[in-house]
Amino acid sequence: MAKQEPSIPKGTRDFSPREMTRRNYIFHTIEEVFKKSGYQPLETPAMENLSTLMGKYGEEGDRLLFRILNSGDFLSGIDPAELSGMDARSLSVHIAEKGLRYDLTVPFARFVVQHRNEIVFPFKRYQIQPVWRADRPQKGRYREFYQCDVDVIGSISLLNEAELVQIMDEVFRGLEVGVEIRISNRKILAGIAEILGIPEKMKDLTIAVDKLEKIGLESVIEELKERDIPSEAVEKLKPVLTFQGNNREKISFLRNMLITSVVGTKGVEELEKLFGYLEQSNIQVTYTLDLTLARGLDYYTGTIFEVVATEWKIGSICGGGRYDDLTGIFGMPGISGVGISFGADRIYDVMLNTNKFPEAIESASPVLFLNFGEEEAGRVLPLVIDLKKAGVAAELYPDSVKIKKQMSYANRKQVRVVVLIGKDELIEEKAAVKIMSTGQQEKVPFSRLVEKITGLL
Repeated sequence: MAKQEPSIPKGTRDFSPREMTRRNYIFHTIEEVFKKSGYQPLETPAMENLSTLMGKYGEEGDRLLFRILNSGDFLSGIDPAELSGMDARSLSVHIAEKGLRYDLTVPFARFVVQHRNEIVFPFKRYQIQPVWRADRPQKGRYREFYQCDVDVIGSISLLNEAELVQIMDEVFRGLEVGVEIRISNRKILAGIAEILGIPEKMKDLTIAVDKLEKIGLESVIEELKERDIPSEAVEKLKPVLTFQGNNREKISFLRNMLITSVVGTKGVEELEKLFGYLEQSNIQVTYTLDLTLARGLDYYTGTIFEVVATEWKIGSICGGGRYDDLTGIFGMPGISGVGISFGADRIYDVMLNTNKFPEAIESASPVLFLNFGEEEAGRVLPLVIDLKKAGVAAELYPDSVKIKKQMSYANRKQVRVVVLIGKDELIEEKAAVKIMSTGQQEKVPFSRLVEKITGLL
């Protein structure tokens, strides 16, 4: 019998040391921006009770939850007669009580309620952890991926939304990724549904409109009709889906359209105030009011954000919004929050395909000392330690094999500087320092080696 090659589940990936170095560069850049704005770190378990997760993400989200089978004989408590008549959805309720987290926001809301007596409000937290979705793997869409979330809960001020746009601006400028930040407000959609005479169809409207960029106007119109939205309502909606203009013109268009809708007018007022803050904030990346932006998750109630890369198309690479009562479902009503989530995996793909990773991060150890033998290695060790103390990653090749093999190792690891200390160098107390990119080599006294190498890097 042939041995089966080892593999991993579809939609998941291994990350090589080089890939991890690049990913950590993204995580570090994002985390430093979070910390500068006063957000605190938080982690929650990979699994949550299904009662925590179900019903928070809409019908599509519930379908994509990974469920975890109960321990032991998970079928023991089910009557065999009932078992034969159950479909997969009904059965899962009885055999799975836990699931892998779908996002970081709902677990965050659960944490806030569970630890409300320990938290100082407004509570600002950031969280960088993996999430899981039972989705069909495709370009830019994985079953396991990392999110980098930042949220503030316990404040209704639109200054929070403005700060989140500033954070997006600083993160993507730091990563040198060109983006467009798209902004809207779920109250606008509620107002539009009200004006169209279909307030009860708000969820159907949101799900369909959210697909506009993916499937196009005609397909969205067809889906709206399939969701039993009247043809006259669809015709009234078309001008919204096709309106062109700058941010001020769009706000004016919405104000006139929604003048008879209280909730819609409130949404327009919030957008106008937010854009006023942004105009005073020296935001450098492009931000725009997108009348078609919906964000599919049910818990959004106010401002919503979505960020797309401008140099390489892959869908949203960051998104989020305001949720007015997410904690209410856990018994703590009236606590408003707002947050955004950076999709680290998609950001990685964008940076990889647009060559945005700095060369300086490509090597785990930019300095390599060659090994000329046991005596030389013993004398070299203190010099390696001195470099490490100075904050320079350095290593000594462990075996005194042929120099050609050691240089091949240096090339494959993209080492930037090679240090050669053989018998002659020990006598002179000078090291031969070679810059790998140019081949240039010079002798440097041991006493100046740290200074010289730090200057080269």
